[in-house]
Amino acid sequence: MKKKILLIEDNADVRENTCEILELANFEVFSAVDGQEGVALARKETPDLIICDIMMPGLDGYGVLHLLSKDPAMSAIPFIFLTAKAERSDMRKGMDMGADDYITKPFDRTELLNAVESRIKKAEILKKEYDKNFDGLSTFISDVAGDNALKKFLDGKKINHYKKKETIYLEGNFPNGLFYINQGKVKIFKTHEYGKELITDLLKEGDFFAYTSLLEEKPYSESAETLEDSEITFIPKDEFFNLIFGNVAVTRSFLKILTKGVVDKQEKLVDLAYSSVRKRTAEALLLLQEKYQNKEDAQFSMAIARDDLANIVGTATESLIRTLSDFKEEKLIEIKSGKIKILDEKKLKNLKG
Repeated sequence: MKKKILLIEDNADVRENTCEILELANFEVFSAVDGQEGVALARKETPDLIICDIMMPGLDGYGVLHLLSKDPAMSAIPFIFLTAKAERSDMRKGMDMGADDYITKPFDRTELLNAVESRIKKAEILKKEYDKNFDGLSTFISDVAGDNALKKFLDGKKINHYKKKETIYLEGNFPNGLFYINQGKVKIFKTHEYGKELITDLLKEGDFFAYTSLLEEKPYSESAETLEDSEITFIPKDEFFNLIFGNVAVTRSFLKILTKGVVDKQEKLVDLAYSSVRKRTAEALLLLQEKYQNKEDAQFSMAIARDDLANIVGTATESLIRTLSDFKEEKLIEIKSGKIKILDEKKLKNLKG
């Protein structure tokens, strides 16, 4: 299916020449002779990209960008300014308003098509659905910033070594960066006023964490602790903000990832409130499998402290141990040397609440 491009340009020669170049490159092109017509055509056709002259009678290019950026249906469309004015102040104003690129007239065919194709490609990346919060962020960074972006981003950062059950940060502390797991496993948990823990997330190698509090500029609402010996990279907040907030579309996509993570946590809290201990224990075991199973393993097994597992389930350790014993008798799991092995994944999934 052809990508649609809207060209807003008051000079007839430039408009016709630009349309011809784009059509020969297999784009479907709509053109408008002024800003008002361009805004109306954008809302009617919903193009994949907009190219707009700045200096036009009536509604100029800045006005077009301002109106479309306020429209939720239009705000994510890549926007390229096209102008004969090459002063730096004009370029800065356009980019500050949210333009994605800036082409100065006169331009050649290659310059135009390179700008168009790169912006459409980036827009397609930003439409992708990423895995929930932690798992999807590294893929998101690589897609947005290019190949090996994650490696380049992490190069030179401080790597901290943590022992099993060592605290990374505590609820109530103030964040000054975020973390990336090079190696190991981490639990995120909340602590009740009487000391009872509830594990709200489990993290593994390749996950980022602690950026929600960083974005909100508030103290940590949860604590983090290692489940095994781990290597964790610390990333200063300024470098993270430069990466995430350097582009409006990137920011929007990143916030979608965060929103998905919040929804997932809300669903888990509903399960804790209304599901039985048996069902919650089964779901906790399946969550561990989803997070930590190696691809080469036919059956999942993992050593985990029973109090940690109880804190994932949201029950007393004694209740958890009784439930695990029941599962063992029913041949759903096997327990050997502290390791829990899932024997019947299908039955665990089908346990009733």
